[in-house]
Amino acid sequence: MKTKPSLGLMVTMLMFPQIVETIYSPVLGSIAQHFFVTDAQVAQTLSIYFIAFAIGVVAWGVFADKYGRRPAMLCGLIIYAGACAIALLADNFATIMLARSLSAFGIAVGSVVTQTMLRDAYSGEELSKVFSLMGMGIAISPVVGMLLGGQLAHLGGHQAVFFTLLVMAMLLLLFNAVKLPETQHEKRPLKLTALAKKMLTDVKVWQSAILVSVYNIALFSYYQLGGFAFSDLGLTADEFGYSGVALGIGTLLGSTLNRYLLSSRLLASPSLSNTSVQTRLLGLSAILLMTGGLGVSYTLTSIYFLIPMMLIPMMMVVMAFGIAIPNILSIALVDYKAQAGSAGALFGLSYYLMIGVGLAVAGYIQHLGIVLMGCGVIAIVIMVIAYQKERRS
Repeated sequence: MKTKPSLGLMVTMLMFPQIVETIYSPVLGSIAQHFFVTDAQVAQTLSIYFIAFAIGVVAWGVFADKYGRRPAMLCGLIIYAGACAIALLADNFATIMLARSLSAFGIAVGSVVTQTMLRDAYSGEELSKVFSLMGMGIAISPVVGMLLGGQLAHLGGHQAVFFTLLVMAMLLLLFNAVKLPETQHEKRPLKLTALAKKMLTDVKVWQSAILVSVYNIALFSYYQLGGFAFSDLGLTADEFGYSGVALGIGTLLGSTLNRYLLSSRLLASPSLSNTSVQTRLLGLSAILLMTGGLGVSYTLTSIYFLIPMMLIPMMMVVMAFGIAIPNILSIALVDYKAQAGSAGALFGLSYYLMIGVGLAVAGYIQHLGIVLMGCGVIAIVIMVIAYQKERRS
């Protein structure tokens, strides 16, 4: 019988990396002022974060296959807590960058090991529904992160944020030490080179990795660039934090719609497999992403620009995220269950590297609308290719 971890704990661990990132966004301006760096320089901490996160995903995925899921999770949280302490004590921007890299490496365990444990415990349609539940949890994380980050920025700037992250890390470490079970019951010899070669030639894996990356770039580019747009309008960091409520509602709506469509199978027909239904859901999310990107681009350049007008199309973007991510993650690695940890690590490496590069480009462009439309175009192209492949099969 498969050991099933607490879904509440799994949701928390999958949410935490995103909370870590969104809680940090409202204090980007504070860090820039405190350490005398430019907005563009401090925005690049997001791209560095994701590159280090990608390295961590590989390390913890392989570690989880070799030594077990539970030891991997605990070791990652210990490193993350140490990185938070370094950030809290930092007296220069280079140390902040180092701490951000170490924290990303450590907290990557929350993404790859949580997904691996879920793949250990569930399969098929049950796994799709569990990932949909995870998506609803992720929907809450931007609200928590942005609101908490905004309030902490108002109370004590970036140091208040780093202290809070350290406390949260210690609590999570304690809770996992007490409650987290081991879900891996059979250790197989690692054949990482052969696995990597197989995945490199798997078109489905590449399509999934590109889709995960573009939806995350679309989401995180708002956290990267939105704060500066608010500042240009004379608004404060905590007011930027409140905008996370609208984004969280959008992601929650997307996740709820996704669960409803999966359960009701309104997009299905007797001849359609579950994967085909998910392909249609991904097509819907691509259209939402492109439409939202066009709306944001228009409001940013319009003489009628107002923050509420920008948030409406941004809600469409995050609805797309809420629909897309659970479906991509549930079907991407169905052929790699024998080495779930290592496959998840290599898969994560590919898309987190793409996210890091994409956010570096976004930081250089400094235009949210252009970034979102670019992500929308890529998502639509990928889905057109997927539909054509479906027709031929």
